[in-house]
Amino acid sequence: MEFKDYYAVLGVSESASTDEIKKAYRKLARKYHPDVSKEKDADDKFKEVGEAYEALGDPEKRAEYDNLRKYGRGADGSFRPPPGWNSRGGFSGGFGGGAGAGQFSDFFEQIFGGGRGGGGFGFGQPQPSRGSDINAKIRLTLEEAVKGGERQVAFNAEEMDPSGRLAVRRKNLKVKIPAGVREGQHIRLRGQGSAGAHGGSSGDLLIEVALEPHRLFRVNEKNLELTVPVTAWEAALGATVTVPTLDGKVSLKVAPGTTSGQRLRLKGKGIPGKTPGDLIVELQVALPKEHSSKAQDIYRKLAKEQGDFDPRSELLS
Repeated sequence: MEFKDYYAVLGVSESASTDEIKKAYRKLARKYHPDVSKEKDADDKFKEVGEAYEALGDPEKRAEYDNLRKYGRGADGSFRPPPGWNSRGGFSGGFGGGAGAGQFSDFFEQIFGGGRGGGGFGFGQPQPSRGSDINAKIRLTLEEAVKGGERQVAFNAEEMDPSGRLAVRRKNLKVKIPAGVREGQHIRLRGQGSAGAHGGSSGDLLIEVALEPHRLFRVNEKNLELTVPVTAWEAALGATVTVPTLDGKVSLKVAPGTTSGQRLRLKGKGIPGKTPGDLIVELQVALPKEHSSKAQDIYRKLAKEQGDFDPRSELLS
């Protein structure tokens, strides 16, 4: 009987951690999944990868396999069980009937007695292990983040197939978005991650929130920032201008002598919440692209009237 090198199948070293083994399995399972792979031997490869993970992903099975790997591998690559070894399936130095009748190879069946049972070196039944958490990302508009609602999220997760093996599946889930969620915040959905092994609980789904750029507002934690253009005469003489907020339009008073870059704060007009953020308005003086001859005359008179004003004096001093 051929000895199966499960480390080689997954492409990991003998010292690989549990997480490294799991990552390697997931990568190969996605590559050879019969529903997506176009390779001729995808089904066989998928089964081989699953068998390797079944042996190495469980600490007790891995320990038993490592012992056999040291003492039970012949020079010709065949399986040579150590003296006195008895498999759970009743194998003792010869090949018992019925091996390989299930979904696993003869080698796996002889070592572990088939499927997900205990091992032949006297280990007890495998302990339940929790499934891994899954990280996903969802992009929301600012309005969706503020108001909340529902969105569909698609992600890959490990689930038990009808034969009791972990397989990668594409899942679609309707997610409730809490009102007031922020950039970088995580929404945890318990039990929606990968399935556990040996009756263990499933992991969680962790959804990271990302915000789409808004055409008007910039998000700074719980505050919003907005650039508002004002005319030169509004800045010089003062005015009351209308500005947008998430709640609708409000009036903003511009003081006489306002300059570009001046910032005004509208309390409580930022991201809603228990302690709502503010709306920071940055004023920007804007000029028409073209001026009438009469307007140009007015500017000439203004320049003459304010001839002693030099905004660059500090730069040249």
